[in-house]
Amino acid sequence: MGKKMTFALAFCNRGFMPGELIYGAREDMIKAVTDAGYDYIAMDAELTRFGGIETRDEGLLYAKWLKEHEGAYDGVIFSMPIFADENGAITALQDAGVPIFMQAYPDEIGKMDFAHRRDAFCGKFSVTDVFTQYQVPFTVMKPHVVHPLSEAFAQNLKDFAAICRVVNGMKRCNIGCIGARTTAFKTVRFDEITMQKYGINVESFDLSELVFKVGKKADDEEAVVKKVADLEAYSDFSGVPEDKKRTLAKISVVIDEYIRDYHLDAIALRCWNEMEEILRVCPCVLLSELNDRGIAASCEIDMCSAITMRAMALASETPTTVLDWNNNYGEDENKVILFHCGPVPKSLMTDQGRVTSHKMFDKTDPGSGCGTNEGRIRPGKVTLSNCQTKDGKIIVYASEAEFTDDPIEEAFFGCGGVCEIPDMQEKMIRLARGGFKHHTSVGAGHMKEILKEAFTTYLGYEWVDIDR
Repeated sequence: MGKKMTFALAFCNRGFMPGELIYGAREDMIKAVTDAGYDYIAMDAELTRFGGIETRDEGLLYAKWLKEHEGAYDGVIFSMPIFADENGAITALQDAGVPIFMQAYPDEIGKMDFAHRRDAFCGKFSVTDVFTQYQVPFTVMKPHVVHPLSEAFAQNLKDFAAICRVVNGMKRCNIGCIGARTTAFKTVRFDEITMQKYGINVESFDLSELVFKVGKKADDEEAVVKKVADLEAYSDFSGVPEDKKRTLAKISVVIDEYIRDYHLDAIALRCWNEMEEILRVCPCVLLSELNDRGIAASCEIDMCSAITMRAMALASETPTTVLDWNNNYGEDENKVILFHCGPVPKSLMTDQGRVTSHKMFDKTDPGSGCGTNEGRIRPGKVTLSNCQTKDGKIIVYASEAEFTDDPIEEAFFGCGGVCEIPDMQEKMIRLARGGFKHHTSVGAGHMKEILKEAFTTYLGYEWVDIDR
């Protein structure tokens, strides 16, 4: 997260239109992109007439240039300062391999003579039509025509950057599955082959291997000592016995080794009840810390939540979490308490968490559950999303909501918050009938449309609209 993005710029041309306007468009677009904090690459303007793409030969030249710069750009911005030639456009971009944003210039009242009239409003349709015929995906946004130096385009550019991060980060990624699914939780079943079809590679590790590796770690091992210090700086460990703290640190070091050795972008962990019975700790705070580091970490072997957590982390460039649809909030039909034992990252909490012993495990096996990260989720706008694998498809939903500052009584353990969701009761019915699980992944900010564009236009996920 936080990598500076680069866009490849392309400009259209058409013989009978005022091609001189393309020069100004190049200056406008470069300023818009760099002012927004992004980098750009652009083919030398001297290589084609007015620096635009019109003929098939010019399209082939641009396609060759893109190929030479493969890996150096995250998305393409196809700018239409005038009516475009669709033949050159499709030849140039049909093998771009990244998201393509279609931007068309607006005409100005008072500048409708032939020397200034752009007709890009119309020309944009000729390009999008042909791209649709060729089955080349592209992104279009509101407004239909927009000047690169406008506030509207600045927002378009920000959203397009988020779409590019999701698409490029999800089309090839590795998720670690640490432990088998808990028998009692059929709700988190997933199809590994379906995930692979969508570019999501699963690396599976037996939990017994993790326990064995933890057992081989020495208390004074450099990585363990450093991890103890890192964890103490991350959350309030003042109530945690030293032996439990070291065990948690060893587990974290082993998970880090899996992430490093297998280049994992996200993980899902079997968090109970073997860790509690054998290692006498609960790993919740470790998932919290991983999420804050940008490694999407889901509990209860919920691999599907790990997918949407990673996607939202890419979109927002902020940590995400997974929560239970846990409790109604009194009589309010549009509020719910979303909760989990502790995988919520500190950046989504009102304050630093406090590491405690898991109340559920203490009830039947006292002293086995040290590691929950207790606190409250901070108020703010959020996006809720999750997915399932079914019949060879990844099926996904997303909706927007807001955490409030409504109180939850002190006795409520773990990390929770009150979330207000418009028309919540109807959405709960759609989730239930759609076969979605008792978890939802949560990311800061509203990004439903960004996720929908990335998931459906480029990644091929099937979308379920629970907001209808």
